[in-house]
Amino acid sequence: MSNDIIVNLESVSKVYSMGEIKVPALRGVSLQVERGEAIGIMGPSGSGKTTLLNLIGALDRPSEGHVYIDGIDITGMTESELTLIRRKKISFVFQFFNLLPVLSAYENVELPLLISGVPEAERKEKVDHLLSLVGLAERAEHRPDELSGGEQQRVAIARALAKPKGSTSSVVVLADEPTGDLDTQTGIDVMRVLIGLTKGEGGTLIVVTHDPDVGKQMDKVYTMRDGRIVGST
Repeated sequence: MSNDIIVNLESVSKVYSMGEIKVPALRGVSLQVERGEAIGIMGPSGSGKTTLLNLIGALDRPSEGHVYIDGIDITGMTESELTLIRRKKISFVFQFFNLLPVLSAYENVELPLLISGVPEAERKEKVDHLLSLVGLAERAEHRPDELSGGEQQRVAIARALAKPKGSTSSVVVLADEPTGDLDTQTGIDVMRVLIGLTKGEGGTLIVVTHDPDVGKQMDKVYTMRDGRIVGST
């Protein structure tokens, strides 16, 4: 597999069981994402977009097929192994920000570095750098309820890129409707920051969205329907 391919899905299917009823969510999806790309996943509700994101993010397992992240087959990993993969190589940006309300913006961004055992001086350097890039250096000590929706999402973006030195080029940022709770202009501004920061730091971005304006900002957009990828632009 080429070193330029950071996400590789091979004939991935996912079937959920509801009692005796089997519900197929993905049907033989194959997908390759190159390192440094910004990819959009679009399609109607129930098309399999979020299931696809959860499999890439090591939050769920395929019923069939294989999922590779940075050349590593994560399909048969134990829960503890998957936790390490998520810590080192996967970051999430959600629609509702998911910031810890008792922590400041600085502390929210610092948290993944703290969990990874990064030394304090390195943590400070990284957090200061990221908050500066998202334009929130002056808001570092503010808690989420003291920030606007757009500011909270920018903190979440900075947190997503808060990885130890030398690892950012291996990071896949997964964003599920990241502008869904924002007004149109704020959403445009947030996407500009998300794409610019992820690419600027050497990461790869995969965004699930219903918003065609978000899709227009991506390098490539895949369309899903009924658990399959049915097109790309």
